[in-house]
Amino acid sequence: MNLEILTPDKKVFEGEVTAVTVPGTLGSFQILKDHAPIISTLEDGEVIIKANKTDEQRFFIKGGVVEAIHNKVVVLAEGIA
Repeated sequence: MNLEILTPDKKVFEGEVTAVTVPGTLGSFQILKDHAPIISTLEDGEVIIKANKTDEQRFFIKGGVVEAIHNKVVVLAEGIA
């Protein structure tokens, strides 16, 4: 699935991933391929990106929203720490 992480200033990440974990307002949750469509607010916290079983990247965001639909995930973060 395709993931984009955007801030008001720049595009932080774009690429194909197998999983992304985001800090939802009611707790962290993971989005995998073919996830049901979702829009959620995000708290300050870590976004964990997995491109395969061994490759993992982490970003600390300062709140925002996430939308997942048709294997495209967009994280609109207020900022990156």
